[in-house]
Amino acid sequence: MANPNSLPLYEKYWYKHNYKRVLDSFILILLLLLLGYRIISINNYSFHWFVALICELWFTLSWVFTISTQWNPALIKTYPHLLLQSVQELPPVDLFVTTADDELEPPIITMNTVLSLLALDYPSHKLACYVSDDGCSPLIFYALQESSKFAKHWVPFCKKYKIQVRAPFRYFCDDECTTNNEEFNHEWLRMKRMYENLSHKIEVDPKSIPSLLEGEFDVFSNTQRTNHPTIIKVIWENKEMVEDGLPHLIYISREKRPKQPHHFKAGAMNVLTRVSGLITNAPFMLNVDCDMFVNNPNIVQHAMCILLDSKGEKEVAFAQCPQQFYATLKDDPFGNQMTILLKYLGAGLAGLQGIFYGGTNCFHRRKVIYGLSPDDVENEGRIYSPNDINVTKAVEEATQVACYGYEYGTGWGKQVGWIYGSITEDVLTGLTIHKKGWRSELCTPDPVAFRGCAPIGGPTSMAQHKRWATGMLEIFFSKHCPIFGTIFGKLSFRQFLAYMWIMNWGFNPVALVCYSCLLPYCIITNSNFLPKDWGICIPIALIVTYMVYTLVEYLISGMTIRAWWNNQRMSLITPMNAGFCGFITILLKLLGISNTIFDITKKDIPSSSDEVQDKDASRHTFDKSLVFLPGTTILLLQLTSIFIKLFGFQPQGLSENYECGVAEMLCSVYWIMSYWPFLRGLFERGKYGIPFSTIRKGAAMTCLFVFLCRSTISS
Repeated sequence: MANPNSLPLYEKYWYKHNYKRVLDSFILILLLLLLGYRIISINNYSFHWFVALICELWFTLSWVFTISTQWNPALIKTYPHLLLQSVQELPPVDLFVTTADDELEPPIITMNTVLSLLALDYPSHKLACYVSDDGCSPLIFYALQESSKFAKHWVPFCKKYKIQVRAPFRYFCDDECTTNNEEFNHEWLRMKRMYENLSHKIEVDPKSIPSLLEGEFDVFSNTQRTNHPTIIKVIWENKEMVEDGLPHLIYISREKRPKQPHHFKAGAMNVLTRVSGLITNAPFMLNVDCDMFVNNPNIVQHAMCILLDSKGEKEVAFAQCPQQFYATLKDDPFGNQMTILLKYLGAGLAGLQGIFYGGTNCFHRRKVIYGLSPDDVENEGRIYSPNDINVTKAVEEATQVACYGYEYGTGWGKQVGWIYGSITEDVLTGLTIHKKGWRSELCTPDPVAFRGCAPIGGPTSMAQHKRWATGMLEIFFSKHCPIFGTIFGKLSFRQFLAYMWIMNWGFNPVALVCYSCLLPYCIITNSNFLPKDWGICIPIALIVTYMVYTLVEYLISGMTIRAWWNNQRMSLITPMNAGFCGFITILLKLLGISNTIFDITKKDIPSSSDEVQDKDASRHTFDKSLVFLPGTTILLLQLTSIFIKLFGFQPQGLSENYECGVAEMLCSVYWIMSYWPFLRGLFERGKYGIPFSTIRKGAAMTCLFVFLCRSTISS
């Protein structure tokens, strides 16, 4: 019989999608043929022909990034039943929850995440939960106090009856308890009443917060969101280190001062790392966003299988669990559930140097965050024991490392901790880790580890994607660019291509906007940029193949044709609005005109069902943000150009071969169909309508575009 200590705690299986490889290759060949046709068609050279060539060259490069990333998918299988046979003691783990705004991120959501962490199936004396409140809200502190009282009943209930979902708002989705166990039914009703009481208590109007400022809350007096001292409060301490009790629960609000850089979420994570290092100093850390509750209570054991495996200890820096969602909208109208992305590109990354750090649902090795490289790893054995420390006494010392001036003259944010320099600090930090030669692994147990709520509505979704695009470009135009990581670091070439795929979220929108403007330009000037002869077969074959290819992916995944169309549509809308605005933001930053800001994504109160059927919830909403201006302008351009074509306002072409053809018209119609939410928004009112100020600006830019097009004709 094999020695348990020699058995792997996890295994990785590579597999292939042969049909995908064939179609990937065929699409690449068609893209190369189209480029070749552009190059050899010397007689057709013109400004718009050259722009089309540049855009198509970028689309081809983007496709290379994509297929390289997804061609070697891998599946990770963990063996938690072998864990205790391999290590004498399970290691301590520090749990980090981050929140920054009690209005955009309602406390009830954060508390459910905290309660699910406190109820993990892991020795409670090995866990400590730290809640970072970057908004210095007494409401969050109050909610934590009340939740800790509820947790003393909730955690034993979950463990006694082996409850699977340990976020109360999800567990109590069902109005009835349908078991024959009277004792359980009684406990279930009692827990539900207690949770409802908790919800009512913490659903306090933020305007009434001053009434709370007494007793323990007096530290919040005269504090502002960006101007306050460090506040660290021990909500609950497991003094007796009871294995089946409650983990430590600690509230942290780091010091902030006006005009002092605080580095957004990266700064908060570094404070959490330093404070926890002085109090519990667990060798592993889990960080989750305030809306990502635990869906699998055994997830820590699964992650430890990866991080404690004999090979993983020397090579794996972090174990990333994917973001998956509950209360999803039917057919994914906003294209933000990322089902296909996770299935193919997530698995593809797992087959390379490792998946990106996603900013949440990630287990980190503390020493790696402190700057350790694989070459520095020493075999220290696998004996872990909880720190014998008085949490309350350690708070005073921990307060010092949470001050805004502590990092001056240190390597924090540069070589140590979460890296500064991008509002997508997660990708930047993961890239820095990979450049040192570390690998990462995708942790996908069954059931899924964590679930959150995908942003709904146009403004929320667009703001999130704009932040991502902006952050990716910040990384590219910095010393942390993946190109340097491959040349001077230990970033593998395939991993470099994978990082370029995600950096392309900031570049691809520029090519898409330019390409979309070619259509109205050619229609207005009665010219063409698509081939007129046999060459037209290439783009037709390319479009048809790509459509069929993506449709098959959705159907195989059990999704509907409408979901496929919604995602196809949003694959144009989102980059050309949020992504393009992100590019403009970086351009202004590089020119020294303005700087980037971190927009907090609004968290919606969770729905009681897994799939939301409300039609109004799936309708696109708009606001006065400039993020909707590019899409509004592009739609008006397409409509104007078709109007000019239908009413014969085009100039006479030089010859039939150079006149605008049916292909340009059909593409323009397709663009209008893709922008159907914006087309409806032109005629709607309220939050479902595009603000008149945005329409007015879009109309002015459309008139300017038409004027410039006419000027090129006359000249």
